[in-house]
Amino acid sequence: MLQNHSLSCDILVAGGGPAGVPCALAAARNGAKVILCQDRSVLGGNASSEVRMHVVGANGTGSFDRGAELETEAREGGIIEEIRLENCVRNPQRSAAIFDLILYDLCRNEPNLTLMLNTTVTGAVVEDNRIRHAIAERQSTEDRFQIAAEIFIDCTGDGRLGVEAGAAFLEGREDREAYAESLAVEVADSQRLGSTILLQARKHPNPMPYRAPTWARKFSKQDLKLRLYSVPGEEEPTHEYGYWWAEWGGTLDTIKDNETIRDELLAIALGIWDHVKNGPAESKSNDDPFEAANWALDWIGFLPGKRESRRFIGQHLLTQSDILSSRQFADAIAYGGWSLDLHPPEGVDAPEKAPCTQTRVPYLYDIPLRCCIAQDTENLMFAGRNISATHVGFSSTRVMATCAAIGQGVGTAAAFAQEHNLSPNVLAHSQTAIHTIQQTLHQDDAFLIGQTNRAPKDLAKSATITASSELPEGLANNVISGQTRSVHGPSGAPPSRANAGSHRWMSDPEKGLPAWLQFEWDQPVCITEIQLVFDTGLHRHLTLSHHDGYTSKMIWGRPQPETVSDYEIKVKRKGEWVTEVLVTGNYQRLRKHLIESSFQTNSLRIEVTGTNGLSHARIMEVRLLS
Repeated sequence: MLQNHSLSCDILVAGGGPAGVPCALAAARNGAKVILCQDRSVLGGNASSEVRMHVVGANGTGSFDRGAELETEAREGGIIEEIRLENCVRNPQRSAAIFDLILYDLCRNEPNLTLMLNTTVTGAVVEDNRIRHAIAERQSTEDRFQIAAEIFIDCTGDGRLGVEAGAAFLEGREDREAYAESLAVEVADSQRLGSTILLQARKHPNPMPYRAPTWARKFSKQDLKLRLYSVPGEEEPTHEYGYWWAEWGGTLDTIKDNETIRDELLAIALGIWDHVKNGPAESKSNDDPFEAANWALDWIGFLPGKRESRRFIGQHLLTQSDILSSRQFADAIAYGGWSLDLHPPEGVDAPEKAPCTQTRVPYLYDIPLRCCIAQDTENLMFAGRNISATHVGFSSTRVMATCAAIGQGVGTAAAFAQEHNLSPNVLAHSQTAIHTIQQTLHQDDAFLIGQTNRAPKDLAKSATITASSELPEGLANNVISGQTRSVHGPSGAPPSRANAGSHRWMSDPEKGLPAWLQFEWDQPVCITEIQLVFDTGLHRHLTLSHHDGYTSKMIWGRPQPETVSDYEIKVKRKGEWVTEVLVTGNYQRLRKHLIESSFQTNSLRIEVTGTNGLSHARIMEVRLLS
């Protein structure tokens, strides 16, 4: 018998996947009391150890790479960058379980966040068009929770919370005329992108025979001619990790038929492995066409990596046109850049169809807050793959780093609404609210296209800034440009909103280190917080992947070389420089230093004494808050 409990919080976040974790952290870090309910025993969703898909986003992969140093820095910032950098340094062995632990650690260390694992939202009570409380159940402890909150955020992917609350949603594919989308199907249907079960293998010093179970699929060379024999993107045929294209189930209901889909995906994945190990049916018994004799299966997932199910109807529905035109939205809270990536719903059952059709997105594009607010429930928001978008639009926004950026935006907006006693459904219509939310996102290193830091209490903007040395493309004053990356290069931001420039101070390599930036004022100023943003190579890929070829394109297992590792923050007192902050071994991009006893000074200096590999200092932004 389940025991009943009553809980309350400011914000309930349902779902601890790639959107849910940043969403909950953002809301909690901005002062809200948050409960995060995750139905699995680990966080991370499709990136967790249960599925093991690498996190990709606006910078793309393979033939759709979007990155050039000091020109196009498309990798997402903010909380997902914090997670990536943490994982890169603390998980050099590329362990899926360690990534689970890193996410768990981040949530456990947030004092405003209560984490409830193995806890599934199963119901919602709605009165006067508002969710009053959600019902969640934890079978492992035989407990049922009634959770009251001011704001409810659905990051479950499948939209369980919103559906229980009666929110309107879409499923399947819209027809071409419905939203004037050339990539849409001619006739609307209920089909969607399928799911995938991944596998990992390891090479051994001796032959490792493999016998497939009797229920495994059999694949001929012809069956896989557009998949195993001609893999799109950057993923050369490989044995250690595969295969994203082992997709199936899009012709079924990916929620109600998920158990059937899981069973068939196991048969498909093991059938592909049989094909790799023992060769296609037409090969001779002694052949080893894939040189896989010494390879053995090391892990296979039992949780399908789901691509698509429900999409909520919000205050705006993001379409193909919005994305390809990089339409500007006044209420932007995140950005995307992944291709419009459509897959045949039949998956491997459609051998004559390519496993994906990717339409390149010319520029980074806005994702508005209105896509994340229910049109029919006052206090319901959503983030992740269930946001308000057409099937074609969703095919770009669904990737996990984009979901994470949306999650941070939604969590920040929810915290603002809670603090000011506002319903989420009015936020996008308030210029003051949107401005404050966007500026908070900037302060937390989330990039928004064409927008800049306008913090009124930033004393750095009123200072005279000098440096021990600087490069022509990296002047000292760049640290107050208001933008913390370059996006004017190929496939970056739309030219009208790119704000060309390096947007960072770079010291002269010939002068060596230490190098310093100095801020001076005519009158003494009182500083309570110092915020620094460092260069972390946002033009490169950086994500935990079990694919060796993809990982070889990254700098993994150590800090990014551009990043400042050692620095001091000094203030001048009675003519002498006094160290207020001393940091060694830094590898993060955003560092915030609260000054417990605020001080007055006419001069402040940031002295860089070491980097993680670069020959000179780079600082993207300095904020000195009063």
